[in-house]
Amino acid sequence: MTVFRGCIDIHSGKVKQIVGGKLVKDDTESDEVETNFVSEQPSSYYAQLYKQNQVYGTHVIKLGSLKANDDAAREALGAWRGGLQIGGGITDSNAQEWIDQGASHVIVTSWLFPEGQFSIERLQHLSSLIGKEKLLVDLSCRRQEIDGSPQWVVAMNKWQTLTSSVLDREFFQLLSQYCDEFLVHAADVEGLCQGIDQELVRKLSEWSDLPVTYAGGARSIQDLETVKQLSNGKVDLTFGSALDIFGGNLVKFEDCVKWNKTQ
Repeated sequence: MTVFRGCIDIHSGKVKQIVGGKLVKDDTESDEVETNFVSEQPSSYYAQLYKQNQVYGTHVIKLGSLKANDDAAREALGAWRGGLQIGGGITDSNAQEWIDQGASHVIVTSWLFPEGQFSIERLQHLSSLIGKEKLLVDLSCRRQEIDGSPQWVVAMNKWQTLTSSVLDREFFQLLSQYCDEFLVHAADVEGLCQGIDQELVRKLSEWSDLPVTYAGGARSIQDLETVKQLSNGKVDLTFGSALDIFGGNLVKFEDCVKWNKTQ
């Protein structure tokens, strides 16, 4: 059944909530980015909060290549070994290291799309290297109107570069052979608190037979019920900027935890 999944987004070594489509430069070049929230708390604070409330499947995303992001990610993983997923800059050369640091899964996107072209060979290699059960594929996307119909194109490099891959059931079925679950950020609505992409949520439940978490635009505790209805309970939901623990005033973390306990 649909549950709330947590997130810990790290940029310039700090836990932040960023307006998704506005992250252009790497934080090694500039730490200036449009944010909804910058936390004074360390990453371990949020990891412990999720652990105490049994919010399983929480993802830690490094939004930049600064060493401070790696340090903050390790701090979070240390606070809940085996309970968090890690993404951001994951490749075949560092995936096992992050598993050894305590991640339950590694989350990979951009590395699977050299020059914007999906590489099944890279996915197969990474899957065999660390095990299918420890691999999560991030298929974050941007909505495109093509011949009057919506399509969702996989976006990489902080969601600034469109790949050649369009989301559909065939693509999900192919990838499902080599990973354990999926994460999908709707980049066009990420961080805006203006509502979820309901059509995408419905499609995800039709396309994927594996667990899939949707993120982007959630702004009300009622969105959990909406996602449950749209997906027949097959899609989970992440709240970010709307959540009170990230400075939001639209959704209470306590209510999300209560929802999970009833499912």
